[in-house]
Amino acid sequence: MADSLKVACLLDEDFEDSEFRKPYDALRSAGYVVNIIGKEPGKELKGKSGRETANTELSIADVKPEDYAMLFIPGGHSPDRLRADKRFIQFVKSFDALHRPIAAVCHGPQLLMAAGLVGRGRTLTAWSTVQEDLKYTGATVKDEPLVRDANWITSRKPEDLDVFTSAMLEALKYAGSEMGVMRGAGEGVQPSVKRPS
Repeated sequence: MADSLKVACLLDEDFEDSEFRKPYDALRSAGYVVNIIGKEPGKELKGKSGRETANTELSIADVKPEDYAMLFIPGGHSPDRLRADKRFIQFVKSFDALHRPIAAVCHGPQLLMAAGLVGRGRTLTAWSTVQEDLKYTGATVKDEPLVRDANWITSRKPEDLDVFTSAMLEALKYAGSEMGVMRGAGEGVQPSVKRPS
């Protein structure tokens, strides 16, 4: 069933290299399809440390939240860039309304804030400076490697990636059993992620 479930990865320039790469590789190795979704298809994106390069496969204009079992938001400067585009904010809102897993690490919760989803009654974590922003929304913020709250999975930084990635894989197992086999947009799209030479 894993190879029929798809993960939407929202990505833009200056993403945190390891926060994209480690979960991406783990998800692919487990048989999940990971679509890299950006502002336009076929655009080369570079990580902020210059260690990773990824090409967007699909445009945010061409995808539907209901086609995905999980939403994955890597950190770095990427979430800040994406939240300036209302299409990404609407995608995040619509995805959260499906009550399917959202995994956000480091600065990733900035997109959740921009979508108006963070507030009183929600518990999460993020990069240390983002934690302060989250507190202003009324959310409960924990400075811990992994925080789960309903359909949200959040972590703080690259050092938390082992537990973050494990939690993503666990959540997808449950999502798969609840949703059954999913087929939809982006099927058959080949991954286009490379390391710079």
